[in-house]
Amino acid sequence: MIVDCAIYRDGERTETPQDFSDALAEARTRGDSFLWIGLYEPTEREFDLVTDEFGLHPLAVEDALTAHQRPKLEVYDDSLFVVLKPVTYEPRSDTVTSGELMVFIGDSFVVTVRHGTPSPLGDIRRHLEEQHELLRHGPTGVLYSISDAIVDHYLEVSAELQSDLEELEAEVFSPGSGGSRYTASRIYTFKRQILEFRRATVPLALPMTKLAGVGQYGGAMTVPFVQDQSRPFFRDVNDHLLRVNEGVESLDRLVSDILSAHLAQMSVRQNDDMRKISAWAAMAAVPTMIAGIYGMNFDHMPELHWYWSYPTVIMVMAVLEWVLYRLFKHRGWM
Repeated sequence: MIVDCAIYRDGERTETPQDFSDALAEARTRGDSFLWIGLYEPTEREFDLVTDEFGLHPLAVEDALTAHQRPKLEVYDDSLFVVLKPVTYEPRSDTVTSGELMVFIGDSFVVTVRHGTPSPLGDIRRHLEEQHELLRHGPTGVLYSISDAIVDHYLEVSAELQSDLEELEAEVFSPGSGGSRYTASRIYTFKRQILEFRRATVPLALPMTKLAGVGQYGGAMTVPFVQDQSRPFFRDVNDHLLRVNEGVESLDRLVSDILSAHLAQMSVRQNDDMRKISAWAAMAAVPTMIAGIYGMNFDHMPELHWYWSYPTVIMVMAVLEWVLYRLFKHRGWM
C-alpha cells in the first residue's frame, strides 16, 4: 500500500498529488521539485501503477516485490535501484531482526519500498522535512539520508551486541564456572545473530564504495542520478560502514573463540570427572580383590586359622585405601 506521497519543491513539502504522471511532469518541468512515494509491502497490482508511471525496470520491480535481496546497487536506463537492510536488536532475547528497504531514484522522483518491521523511513522523512537544505538536493539528499540513518543504527546495534557478548564472555570465563549446560547453545544462537547482522552490513560495502567514489571507483566512475558533489557525504557513510564491518568481524571471531574455549573447558571438566571416577573405582577394587580371595571356600589357605587374620586383613585394606587416596589426591585426581 502507499504509505506516503508528496511533492517537494525547493526543499519543502508542498502537496499530495492525485495523479503521479502530472506531478512528475510538473516536477521535471520546474527543475527544483521531485516526487517521493513510499510503499509498504505492495502487491503486484499496486506496484504496477507506480511502474508504469516512472518506467521502472522490470527486473528491479521483481526484486522489490519479491524481497529477500542482498544489499546492492544497480543502474538502469531510467533509474537507480538500491537495496538496504535496516536491522533491530532485542537484547532480552538476543535477536537480530532485519527488514528490507528498496530505493528507486531517477529524474525528479524517489520511490521507496519497505518490507518487514524494522524501518526508520518514517522518522527519516519527518527529519528531512525539518532539514530543508538536504531536501533541496532532491533524490540524492533522500538517498544519502536513508543510507546515513541505517548505517548509524548499525553502529548502535554493533555496540549492543558487543555489550551482550562481554556478559556472555564473563559467564564463560568466570572462576569455577565455565557456564551452564545451556551456555554452548546460547553462544551458538548469538553467533547466528551476528551472521544475520553480517548479511545486512557486509554486502552494503560495495554499493557505498560506488556512491562514495573511493577505492577502484574513486573518480573514475559516476553513479547516474546521484550528484557528484554528494560524494563527500557518502564517503562519511562509507567510513561508518567500514567501522561497523570491522566490529562485526571482531565479534564473529570472538564468539568463535569463546565457543572453542567453552568446549575446551567442558572437555577438561569431563576429563576431571573421569579421573575422579577412575580413582574411586581403583580404591574400590583393592578391598574387593582381597575380600574375594579370602571369601573362597577352601580349607587349606594361608593364615586362614590365625587368631588375628580378620583384623589384619581389615587393617591391610584400610592402609592400602589410605595410600591410594593420598596418591590420587597428590596427583589432583580427587
